[in-house]
Amino acid sequence: MKQFEYISPCHFGLEAVLKREIVDLGFEILKVEDGKVTYTGDENTCARANMFLRTTERVLLKVGTFQAETFDELFEKTKALPWEDFIPKDGKFWVAKANSINSKLFSPSDIQSIMKKAIVERLKKIYKVDWFEESGNSYPLRVTIKKDEVTVSIDTSGESLHRRGYRKLTSKAPITETLAAALIMLTPWNKDRILVDPFCGSGTIPIEAALIGANIAPGIKRTFLAEQWLNLYPEKTWSMAREEAKDKQLKDIQMNIQGYDIDGDIVKAARQNARLAGVDHLIHFQQKPVSELSSNKKYGFIITNPPYGERLEEKAVLPDLYREIGKTFSALDTWSYYIISSYEEAQKYIGRKADKNRKIYNGMIKTYYYQYMGPKPPKRANQEGFHKDR
Repeated sequence: MKQFEYISPCHFGLEAVLKREIVDLGFEILKVEDGKVTYTGDENTCARANMFLRTTERVLLKVGTFQAETFDELFEKTKALPWEDFIPKDGKFWVAKANSINSKLFSPSDIQSIMKKAIVERLKKIYKVDWFEESGNSYPLRVTIKKDEVTVSIDTSGESLHRRGYRKLTSKAPITETLAAALIMLTPWNKDRILVDPFCGSGTIPIEAALIGANIAPGIKRTFLAEQWLNLYPEKTWSMAREEAKDKQLKDIQMNIQGYDIDGDIVKAARQNARLAGVDHLIHFQQKPVSELSSNKKYGFIITNPPYGERLEEKAVLPDLYREIGKTFSALDTWSYYIISSYEEAQKYIGRKADKNRKIYNGMIKTYYYQYMGPKPPKRANQEGFHKDR
């Protein structure tokens, strides 16, 4: 079976989480770099990666890599790639995105137009035509130039993979589904342990936790661009991936996942999103401020994304908010809590230095994942809300 190379991008700082996912799916890792992982697999890999990977934004099919310092080099080396192996005679293709880092070629628009011309020149000779109607399926290209090394790939996903298909309503500053999943996967939480998000917004963290706990594939409710590429991937690869996803789902399970927010309208939106995701029966949402969070359960988890104070008028209230967070969370003395925030003084006002602090880029915003580790539950514990340690 033919082997392909794939590239999956992720948030900076989460490469290790994505690498573990890819390895768990049985694919061979070729390279781990800032913000992306390169791996290899057969024709089934594309469908399975799109279906099951929770922490990547896309699955890119790699066409080739080469060095280029001039536009002439870019043209000739792009033209030398075997485009006919990827794009059929009626294929619609364009450079959808080009970015350049520390390279002599830096104009995205010039890079896009020159590479398009080079591909056309090659395919005109291969297919013996003078004009491409481009009336067939779409093959959007993505190009990255870093230190004059050009990496060319085709986007197999279409819409970004963080769009699972369930989030119709969002809060003011939503966290993406891929980042929420990664934050959960960076903790030892499992489906037998209670989990609370006291700043749940539109419900992304609780919903992603429920999907992980029930082993529901993140791509089960959506389609992918490469499903149309029958020249590369037989239709059966996609049906097989969907069947595998259905077989892996855990039925009739119970979880103790809770989401709270001070905004009642946002709580309603979270409930609707959970219904669309098919996990509303696994999550309890309620309108409640963080100050009212309490529990008689032990060894629970808090994973949350409180306000960052990106607007000037919001920054003034952050010290009091984070003091409240510290006071409330410290009362849950056997719990572990994980907080993502760009607020530099979060630890100061929480009143305790984090046991671990991981830097993660949420888009262009530098954030910190403050990790406060509670004690492990007894090995044979079997109280309501959890069963035993992993």
